[in-house]
Amino acid sequence: MAKGPGLYTEIGKKARDLLYKDYQNDQKFTITTYSPTGVAITSTGTKKGDVFLADVATQLKNKNITTDIKVGTDSTLLTTITVDEPAPGLKSIFSFKVPDQRSGKVELQYLHDYAGISTSIGLTANPIVNFSGVVGTNVLALGTDVSFDTKTGNFTKCNAGLSFTKDDLIASLTLNDKGDTVNASYYHIVNPLSNTAVGAEVSHSFSTNENTITVGTQHALDPLTAVKARVNNAGKASALIQHEWRPKSFFTISGEVDTKAIEKSAKIGLALALKP
Repeated sequence: MAKGPGLYTEIGKKARDLLYKDYQNDQKFTITTYSPTGVAITSTGTKKGDVFLADVATQLKNKNITTDIKVGTDSTLLTTITVDEPAPGLKSIFSFKVPDQRSGKVELQYLHDYAGISTSIGLTANPIVNFSGVVGTNVLALGTDVSFDTKTGNFTKCNAGLSFTKDDLIASLTLNDKGDTVNASYYHIVNPLSNTAVGAEVSHSFSTNENTITVGTQHALDPLTAVKARVNNAGKASALIQHEWRPKSFFTISGEVDTKAIEKSAKIGLALALKP
């Protein structure tokens, strides 16, 4: 188990990954190749109904500096430069998107045995400033995530979270949307040998007085094949099977049905990721 509480984004991440990661209703194809100089080139194509989206990303690593450049079908170019460990526990990230002049951002991340801090500021005259911090240990952690718009003088985001980890159990509680939404999640490893786990998430909105409940499970049929399933209180049931047919190359089939409207066709998603 890693030392320290980690960053704020890691609160509830295990449950979110179990319940939502790899589920999709589209057709997606990803292929990654490597040049002799070590440059990774990843091409991605996604078919959403009658719309086809594609992008090409390149990644170059030089010592502790990683440069990512991504070009999309909407004629945008996203560049991210990451400097890992310029000082012990520190990571700096610089990103910008062309032609969006307000997209430039600098982020600093710092990990300590008892704290995890991430702060970012936009590179504009009136930037948005974000701060997230977590204090505690790898057992109990408490954190907050706040964004402030210096142009309007308003807080655009104000969240807080609590995480508890004990052996094979992870529980978290977060307060989002400036206190309007509360989320509680639960993740439990049933059998580490077969990667069997169960998870649940309960969300309540105070403004609409609505509850959303999602439960799910995962299980490894063999070392290369895994299955997942989930269902929510709206009657949406989903399942997927993922096979690693060669190292780092995955084929995933997922489906979703509305149990309250069986007459509707099921939604099927396919994903193929190829890496040499």
